[in-house]
Amino acid sequence: MEKTSGNSSSDVEANSEELINNDQNVNPRDGIKNWQWILTCVVLYLGALLYGLDTTIAADVQAPVYEALGHIEKLPWVGLGFPMASVATILPFGRAYALFNIKVLLISSIVIFEVGSAICGAAPTSDALIIGRAIAGIGGAGMYLGALTYSATFTTKTEAPIYNALTGLSWGVGSILGPVIGGAFSVSSATWRWAFYINLPAAGILLPVYLFVVPSRNPRPDLTIKQKFADIDWIGAIIYGAIFILFVIVVTFGGSTFAWNSTTSIVLWVVFGLCFIAFVLQQVLKIFTTDEHRIFPIHFLKSRSLVLLYIATGSAGAAQGVVLYYTPLFFQFTKGDSSLQAAVRLLPFICVFIASVMCAGATLPIVGRYNLYYFAGGCFILIGGALLCTIDETTSTSKIYGYEALTGIGIGLLFQIGYAVGVAKAPPKDEPKAIGFINVAQLGTLAICLAIAGSLFQNVGFNELKSAFAGRSLPDDYIRSALAGTLSPVFSSGDEEIIHVAVVAVAETIRKIYITVATAGALVVVSSLLMRFEKLDLSIVAGG
Repeated sequence: MEKTSGNSSSDVEANSEELINNDQNVNPRDGIKNWQWILTCVVLYLGALLYGLDTTIAADVQAPVYEALGHIEKLPWVGLGFPMASVATILPFGRAYALFNIKVLLISSIVIFEVGSAICGAAPTSDALIIGRAIAGIGGAGMYLGALTYSATFTTKTEAPIYNALTGLSWGVGSILGPVIGGAFSVSSATWRWAFYINLPAAGILLPVYLFVVPSRNPRPDLTIKQKFADIDWIGAIIYGAIFILFVIVVTFGGSTFAWNSTTSIVLWVVFGLCFIAFVLQQVLKIFTTDEHRIFPIHFLKSRSLVLLYIATGSAGAAQGVVLYYTPLFFQFTKGDSSLQAAVRLLPFICVFIASVMCAGATLPIVGRYNLYYFAGGCFILIGGALLCTIDETTSTSKIYGYEALTGIGIGLLFQIGYAVGVAKAPPKDEPKAIGFINVAQLGTLAICLAIAGSLFQNVGFNELKSAFAGRSLPDDYIRSALAGTLSPVFSSGDEEIIHVAVVAVAETIRKIYITVATAGALVVVSSLLMRFEKLDLSIVAGG
């Protein structure tokens, strides 16, 4: 029997792989001690939590980052760079994990993640910070896919959904704690830089376990390194990454850095469109690739259930991102909260989100009718989002807490169940692709929505402020600086009238951004009504 930790011969690995695939009674963890597997799971879940944490940790450090590095027009990239890079590389990582030694890939991803974190913490300029966030995002994608791959490789068919759910839940908990931890560092003597540096000692503690305890597995020992590289759809991967990067760039910088009708903007939109068309043609016609190797599981688009799951999961991710990023910002502007105080205002959302995730995971196997969860969750998101669209600078804190909680219930109910349902609806051979498909929906839509929301904040916010300050002959740079918060010249001017006008205008901007949450809820409701009214056998799914 194969030893799954340490080095083993290719022949033994290939033989064990065949046994595992053909005989589900074989324990895929033969040769791994119980304590070794427990430690492996702990570090994998902690890695997923760190990935989730970094996805949103920038939500509450933007004001001190602006104070230290300037360039308000680049602030959205502090939050966007990480998920954008993750989504751009998550499909290539998924393919790589099917070919290369999973332990080597996982440790390499951790190293990339830590290098990016170190660059962020030491960043002397906003550009360096953005580059660091992108590098960390690439490593984070590899860490998360690595955890899911370990779940698929070293667990039985009946165990895998449980481990996948716990991995996803770890990411979800990290993503909702990100703003709180980021806010805590930003107001401490450690400064905002330790919101990124914190990953270094965390990895230092976990690294010995990754090196000496986590088991190793080569999924394709029959292929040489050269053959493995040749099996990756590099053309599709490059175009896929370019599509996400171009979209985020043109949406983020449009209006704030260059005009929407400028040559730069038009060229970027044209290139984006050409890349999108090229990707579709390359995947459909299998240019320089095959059915098995193409980077995107395009045949999933023929499944109504999987397409609706993608839309619903993506909508939940979009709603979560907007609430996490813009609720603390609203309190900072309207209540004068510090970064930490504003992040604590998310606790109603965080508590009900976690409770809802656990509730959905515990009850879905009993109920089985997943469309009911999407319908109920969509209604909560729609109602909570619609109520958030009514707030202004005079709205009581208790009401906002209630609106947060409503959206948190809805998002939590459907945030993770897509993984279990997607695997159940996909053919057995496509289970790993189904997990990646839902993962792209969750993270990809989060990145896209944050880009759109950031553009709305910059453009709608500037227009609201310019209208509010009409007749005062204030320069545009001075007006736009108000979007940076209390550290801007507008808020530090001491002029109570100007400050009040700015607060009202920014509050109105954020209120309009919350429309995206209500829209996401409506999409989930419509998707749920189009889903099959069926009962799936999900008795093996638990806890998230």
